[in-house]
Amino acid sequence: MITLNLLHPIESTPIQTWKFESESVLRIGRSGDNDVILYSSVVSRYHVELHRQSLYWEVVNIGANGTYINDQQIDKERVQNGIIIRLAATGPKIQIFVDGLEALAPSQKEVSAKSIAPQKAPNSHPTFMSNK
Repeated sequence: MITLNLLHPIESTPIQTWKFESESVLRIGRSGDNDVILYSSVVSRYHVELHRQSLYWEVVNIGANGTYINDQQIDKERVQNGIIIRLAATGPKIQIFVDGLEALAPSQKEVSAKSIAPQKAPNSHPTFMSNK
């Protein structure tokens, strides 16, 4: 499972949360057909994607205004549990939490990957709450 928290711009506390269980690609942006929709003028219609790899998630920037981790612009970066990404230099911040294999230490991942048979997760229905 992967959990995305939209953080308050000043207090860095979650103001909205999305949880996904079985998706292999998550899309974030302003367009209504994204998995996570953010209404901010600095966010591109299609701004960032999260790609599930076999043992981890990866953040991929596809927006014109960039995606940042620790004030450094990135094109593609492996997700570390609890990482905060910023959409555009002054845009919204999203904290990412991963459960399961993605949250384990590298040596634990190798052992777990060999000893755990893959299972199909049930379909999830992400909830979108508008802040209107």
